[in-house]
Amino acid sequence: MKNIIKNPARSQWGELCTRAVIQADVIEEQVQAILDKVAKEGDAALKFFNEKFDQSKVDALAVSPEEIAQASTALSEELKQAIRQAYHNIKVFHEAQKEPLKKIETIEGVTCWRKSVPIDKVGLYIPGGTAPLFSTVLMLGAPAQIAGCPQAILCSPPNAEGKIHPAILFAADLVGIRQIYKVGGAQAIAAMGYGTETIAQTYKIFGPGNQYVTTAKTLLAKSGMAIDMPAGPSELAVIADDACVPAFVAADLLSQAEHGADSQVVLIATNSQVAEKVMKEVEKQVATLPRRDIAEKALKNSKAIVFDQLAEAIAFSNFYAPEHLIIATQDFEQVAEQVTNAGSVFLGNFTPESAGDYASGTNHTLPTNSFARAFSGVSLDSFYKKITFQHLTKPGLQSIAQTIETMATAESLTAHQRAVSIRFE
Repeated sequence: MKNIIKNPARSQWGELCTRAVIQADVIEEQVQAILDKVAKEGDAALKFFNEKFDQSKVDALAVSPEEIAQASTALSEELKQAIRQAYHNIKVFHEAQKEPLKKIETIEGVTCWRKSVPIDKVGLYIPGGTAPLFSTVLMLGAPAQIAGCPQAILCSPPNAEGKIHPAILFAADLVGIRQIYKVGGAQAIAAMGYGTETIAQTYKIFGPGNQYVTTAKTLLAKSGMAIDMPAGPSELAVIADDACVPAFVAADLLSQAEHGADSQVVLIATNSQVAEKVMKEVEKQVATLPRRDIAEKALKNSKAIVFDQLAEAIAFSNFYAPEHLIIATQDFEQVAEQVTNAGSVFLGNFTPESAGDYASGTNHTLPTNSFARAFSGVSLDSFYKKITFQHLTKPGLQSIAQTIETMATAESLTAHQRAVSIRFE
């Protein structure tokens, strides 16, 4: 992120918006081999991959009730209270997304309505690795709980001692999840997609992860498995003008850069002076980070771009379609009105992306890699099926019978036409 790119032509935007990815055909081949082995060998394959990828040998894949109970004692009261407050805010925001059942009479005697029905079995993937994301347990578990999904299964990679981080277990217990398994990566996605001797097959898989996890979800989706969205390595864009606080912007950029070496951050400034000030702050702050090496690798995949016109800056952001977008400008509300592609948007100098990651209430499971052009982040609706219902009285059917018959006949679907006409013979 050392060079500033000024006013790039639109023909260059595609290249500038490229994320850091492993060669697709190579990673797909590797992940498909993992999926096939789990499908064929079940639990044995999961234990094999635990040792191979996580250097973890576990006798039992399932987390015991005792382990869940002990998790609480391993955490400070301060952390437990923070998790509880975050859970409260997430619940409040997602409960407000409930829709009352509305019966609509489209014409007299024809009544239609839609009902939200929870998905019976959902699989939740919680990343571990260099940063155990217990916050993701709340982001996925709370809406699953509110929706009333009868069965929620959680998978997360074990550490070298064969244990899952106690904060993940504490958060899972808080949202009512008891079926927790010590398995991570693409093999966890395979387990929830196919089912094994220990882990039940689910109907929809949720959760972010690295490129292997995302590829596993994508491959399963090709075979008919439902997934939340393609959610890969984290990314953040910041639109900043002279009203921004450079130190704040730098801290926000680094908050995403520290996620992983394959993360990406993009500064979109309205003048070179702003970009230079932010980049100096980035250089100063990154030196103090415990995860400095990771952040610096991510910064190599990142960019600082200057547009003289704010309209072009907004247009570039919409083209990039970031997972997270911070608008640190004078008229941030007016800019926000022009946002068409983004996973989640943060407005003003006192709305860090970290707020959405943890405790403001919005969901942090969001589309990456430009998928925000078509996908939404996880919400309460993600855990429902929307089933439509209708009831027609005889006069109601009579009122639209000719319309149905005419259209069915025009499509050469005679049986469709007769299904109406027979009721009036």
